[in-house]
Amino acid sequence: MRWTTAQIKDQSGRSFVVTGANSGLGFQTARQLALHGARVMITSRSEEKGQGAVDRIRAERREVHVDFALLDLADLDSVRAFAAMITGDHVPVDVLVNNAGVMYPPRTLTPQGFESQFATNHLGHFALTALLFATIRDSSDARVVTVSSLEHRGGSIHFDDLTGERSYSPRAFYQQSKFANVLFALELDRRVRAAGIPVRSLLAHPGWSATNLQSSGPTGIMKELMKLGNRLFAQSAYMGALGELYAAVDPAAESGCFYGPGGLGGLRGYPTLVQAKESARDQDTARHLWKVSEELTGVTFAL
Repeated sequence: MRWTTAQIKDQSGRSFVVTGANSGLGFQTARQLALHGARVMITSRSEEKGQGAVDRIRAERREVHVDFALLDLADLDSVRAFAAMITGDHVPVDVLVNNAGVMYPPRTLTPQGFESQFATNHLGHFALTALLFATIRDSSDARVVTVSSLEHRGGSIHFDDLTGERSYSPRAFYQQSKFANVLFALELDRRVRAAGIPVRSLLAHPGWSATNLQSSGPTGIMKELMKLGNRLFAQSAYMGALGELYAAVDPAAESGCFYGPGGLGGLRGYPTLVQAKESARDQDTARHLWKVSEELTGVTFAL
């Protein structure tokens, strides 16, 4: 399958929220959706960068429907404020693309005291999806697309040390957060199916794509290795975004499925159906993570 943006049908009348869309994969996703007629809400924790992304898309085509809203997924107060704005203003959301992420930073705690990668990549998106779920479920062809990574294959959930207080490794905790993304999306799929709710929960990963993710988080030797890897292996952000775009818009994309590049061991290429690692399909682990996530965020799903 050589699926490209040329196969995206007209998205007029449909509304999307794309997190972390000021650059990289999120920007390419938001850009393509807007250029194909969708109404797109770009979110970013930087007003300057987020508005800059809107301006770049509008410079390509003046009549696009694209807006910006501030959202810092590392701060649950920001997540609640954004969700309250969406629901309070009755903004429709047909598709939520949980794209934002941080990778390999030094150990940092969020305002609520959570490790920054687990908070941003998983807890923030868990809470955002829950808070917007009543809006999403009322939409036509409703979808939640959660962006994970090949790195989920090395992940496990450190339930006894989620903040990394006893032992922290930037890569191990990134892997944990991406593993959590997979557990969450598959568990959401199981729960909406059981409840008879017509919402698709899908997964995507970008392979190795050249974005700001590799330079904004890592430090020291890891940052230099990321730069070298980008030169040797990375595909463009446009190519990396194809998996999440396919999951977000294509009629054939199925709930509970995972889409990513089909070439070079999953590092690059056109999107295809891929498999999560076996332990990511463990329902006991997924249920436990769901319960812990509800407790930590104070947010529950209206299923």
